Amino acid sequence: MPRHVGALRRNQDTTQVRRFPDGRRRSRSPAPLGGPQKDTMTEKILLVDDEPAVLMGYERLLRKELKVTTVIGGAAGLVLLKHQGPFAVVVSDMRMPEMNGIEFLLKVQQASPDTIRAMLTGDSDLQTAINAVNQGKIFRFLSKPCDKETLVKTLKDCLAQFRLVSAEREILENTLRGTIYVLTEVLSLVSPAAFSRATRVRRYVQHVAAKLSVKNPWRLEIAAMMSQLGCVTLDPETIDAVYAGRDLSPQEQAQYIDHPLMAQELLKSIPRLESVAWMIAHQNRQLPVDWDIGDSEMREMRLGAQILRATLAFDLYLRKHRSSVEAALTLKRRFDDLDLRIVDALVELEPETAGDGSSSVPIAELTAGLILDEEVRTRSGLLIAAKGQEITAPLLLKLKTFAAKQHIANEFVVCPAKQPPPAASDRPELTTSPK
Repeated sequence: MPRHVGALRRNQDTTQVRRFPDGRRRSRSPAPLGGPQKDTMTEKILLVDDEPAVLMGYERLLRKELKVTTVIGGAAGLVLLKHQGPFAVVVSDMRMPEMNGIEFLLKVQQASPDTIRAMLTGDSDLQTAINAVNQGKIFRFLSKPCDKETLVKTLKDCLAQFRLVSAEREILENTLRGTIYVLTEVLSLVSPAAFSRATRVRRYVQHVAAKLSVKNPWRLEIAAMMSQLGCVTLDPETIDAVYAGRDLSPQEQAQYIDHPLMAQELLKSIPRLESVAWMIAHQNRQLPVDWDIGDSEMREMRLGAQILRATLAFDLYLRKHRSSVEAALTLKRRFDDLDLRIVDALVELEPETAGDGSSSVPIAELTAGLILDEEVRTRSGLLIAAKGQEITAPLLLKLKTFAAKQHIANEFVVCPAKQPPPAASDRPELTTSPK
């Protein structure tokens, strides 16, 4: 009996027998002390080599314990990754024609950053291993020949690392989602006019990002929603003037032009929002054309700042009762450095329609989720909530407080919530409260 078969049978003797809901039996190793773990058979592993015999050997060794897929060569591996991915783990040989293992794993890292990468090769050269770790950013480096026990342990270690990376990303994204929700809610309560403008700009930005196939649209959407965050430091009358499309005095204009820097200060220390903070800080500035040479990250941030700059100006022109075509022509005249694709996308944007089914509702019957179809102002003219603003639990409490003191009316014109646009890929959802 082959040694690895005997070891496999001994392992099977110690497994627990469990049943599926329909009564079928299944075998599964006891859960480790750290708590229940995800079944390794549900997490895909891709093995890449240029020798079909080697790949067939991997399949025979691993198919009963792990969910493995094999493919010949790096080019075919990238195609498989695109159409059948993502994979939890990718293992590659080093010496392959056309594309070596380091080049292949680097492309895997770019296409699927969360995938854990490992290299299995007969090349024992130390420099090869160093290059593999540094350039290919691999998690494990194994030398051929590799026995089954070592290979299985390494792959399971890779799967454990994948779960850890995925869990950390989920925690970070949930934290980020909650942070954005709180900041947005605070902005809506403190400065309804600024929040209303940010909401309109977000709609423009979503459309432009889709037209230009922006790489990370969620960053740009957050930048749009947070673009007016610094306005909480300004006089409400100044924000009200901008909201209404009125011209500002030189002093007000000087104060207003600097509000993005305050937003940058508030956002730059939040993980994953450093680039968003940069876009906001530069949303009113003309950027040198040579800033993005050879730097893809800078090119993305520069484009984001340009889109913010254009959409904010476009919104301002529309608030001054200009048509979308007139607003676009003004953009072209005023910003000679602007990417014309942005202007073309804005012209194509359909105007926002009024809410359907508007009705007057007494405050006692207001519920979260309804959309205000009129401004809510105090009897002295202070803006409490903007037209088009969604009624959230905090805003509802604010309205009830002001109504109880007879500062505002007891009835409001509202309409049902509008259908939200499709969520952009690879971004936290921004329209709902954190779960």
